[in-house]
Amino acid sequence: MRHPSWQTLVAAVLLIAAQFAHAQTPKTVLLQDLTWTEIRDQVRAGKTTIIIPIGGTEQSGPDIAVGKHNVRAQWLSRKIAEELGNALVAPVIAYVPEGGCAPPTSHMRFPGTITIPDDVFEKMLESAANSFAVHGFTNIVFLGDHGGYQKDIKLVVAHLNKTWAATKAHAFVPPEYYGASSDGYAQILRQHGYRDDEIGTHAGLADTSLQLAVAPQMVRLERLHGSPKLGPADGVYGGDPRRSSAELGQLGIDAIVTRTVAALRKDTAGR
Repeated sequence: MRHPSWQTLVAAVLLIAAQFAHAQTPKTVLLQDLTWTEIRDQVRAGKTTIIIPIGGTEQSGPDIAVGKHNVRAQWLSRKIAEELGNALVAPVIAYVPEGGCAPPTSHMRFPGTITIPDDVFEKMLESAANSFAVHGFTNIVFLGDHGGYQKDIKLVVAHLNKTWAATKAHAFVPPEYYGASSDGYAQILRQHGYRDDEIGTHAGLADTSLQLAVAPQMVRLERLHGSPKLGPADGVYGGDPRRSSAELGQLGIDAIVTRTVAALRKDTAGR
């Protein structure tokens, strides 16, 4: 009887290993990258927190791509979920209220911005949350990256918790997330010697630095550093992004993740 060669044995082992590896659940917290059976099994194993990242498709001055909030919200939500250890991250919500269409108001005055009415936005959030509650998630967390719809999220959370009063499900909108990315981060930058007329509220030094730390490919650095100071007509509100850097952005990223994780651990303790 002829025995298989060592090359044949090695090839067989490698094939079995590849098949085994392929069959394993991928190490990801992103719901969209998992199958329904993998999600079911993870919920049964204790991953009962779902984070719903909310972004927005809007102008952010001439030097940042319009998907800024979407990429940032998902990136931060993923980091937060990984730190928590018991959470998955839903697909990012990219369609949010951004102003009126007739006539165009707010960010809708700039091409590329997409808007929906507040009531439609609230219904979308509510429907997503109810979907997750049906499938066994008990902690439904909304993380909104944009200031304009924070009141809408709070209304949805209050309504959901009233509706869910007799169930195990509970909705959360931790103020630490947006607070750390806005006023909290501005305070950090002030401590590093930056002025309010640089920090800004939209597409200024703070906003641009956060994006450089998360997705530098979305920032047009060459044009940013070589341009004159921009203003509201350009979509830059109250700041000057020209001294932005990924290093400054990382200070904000660290604060957002750390403070949000701590808040969620406290709020969901024992749930």
